[in-house]
Amino acid sequence: MTTFHNPPTAPPPAAAYSQLAEVDLGTRRLLILSGQAAVGADGTVVGAGDMREQTRFAFDAIAALLADRGASFSDVVNLRTYLTDMDRLAEYAEVRRGYLGDPLPTSTTVEVSRLPRPGLLVEVDVTAVLPGRA
Repeated sequence: MTTFHNPPTAPPPAAAYSQLAEVDLGTRRLLILSGQAAVGADGTVVGAGDMREQTRFAFDAIAALLADRGASFSDVVNLRTYLTDMDRLAEYAEVRRGYLGDPLPTSTTVEVSRLPRPGLLVEVDVTAVLPGRA
């Protein structure tokens, strides 16, 4: 069974989609999060031009979504990151390290020509696996 969630503890979706899907696998649960970017509740870009601030915003949103389902970054098995400028990868990686522990999840990072709102520099989506509900 799959359920979709838009928890009030995380930023609202920027368009017509759900922030996360939860798939009941019996003894495990799979969480698939929509991409998180530095878009505030009012729809404006947070931290325009600041890769570190935008990365913190995205990872804080991911943390809130995970927490809503009883998960944390230790449950994350994969990250996908979209950067508008690969030359700024070190800035992104510096902030990211503060959120992730060992063992590190699998990861893909790509450069894209643009993101959904002008001024966005980074978007991150994650997949997590955690124990099933008792």
